[in-house]
Amino acid sequence: MVDVILHLVDRGLLDELVALSVDEISSAMEATSLRGSRPEADPRFHRDFDVDLEGEVLELIDDSEGLGEGSSLAEEKSDSAMELSLLLARWCSTAQWTCWDARLFLYLEPFIESPLSGQDAFLDHGVWEQFSESLSRTDRSSYSESVVLDWMSRREDMGETMEPSEDPMILPTMESHRTLSESLFNIMESLRRSEMELMAGREFLEAGRWMLGRSTLSETWGLES
Repeated sequence: MVDVILHLVDRGLLDELVALSVDEISSAMEATSLRGSRPEADPRFHRDFDVDLEGEVLELIDDSEGLGEGSSLAEEKSDSAMELSLLLARWCSTAQWTCWDARLFLYLEPFIESPLSGQDAFLDHGVWEQFSESLSRTDRSSYSESVVLDWMSRREDMGETMEPSEDPMILPTMESHRTLSESLFNIMESLRRSEMELMAGREFLEAGRWMLGRSTLSETWGLES
């Protein structure tokens, strides 16, 4: 199983950053001068620390031959440029949510129009749009409870026990589903109430294939643009 990762991204700030040259980005990260313009973090969620992202950006730039040849990052067409764009999108994030892909099928599929077909379904803007619309018609407690009940029903259909005395992981797993589904509801609610864009990807996914809004990073700035 791999983690699917969601971010809420300040697209206006991101557009400003990718309009800079790689040298300008490097100098700003080294001087920590971009920290003041980073969007305020949502305290309910994790996000990358300033110093960690600054280090990742500087390391990528140092290790990438040929990166920095364009007048702006947005004009560069390389895998390294895509990786740097993804790091900057994470810099512009107010909230991050992470979940195993196998669990995310359970959290989304009952609330969209058609079955999800593989991991790439989570990179489809339309899937998240349908899911957000469904959540707008319910509340956090009802959604979370429906997820837990669906999980219990699936276990019973497979002949699995729901007795904690027979499986000590039943209660911790149930609580984990409840907590994760509630936080997923929260981040989707924040998306609807803000001007942020949803960015979705997963572990080990090429940077250019991450979804940002309605397009991938490659479609927006990379080799496909």
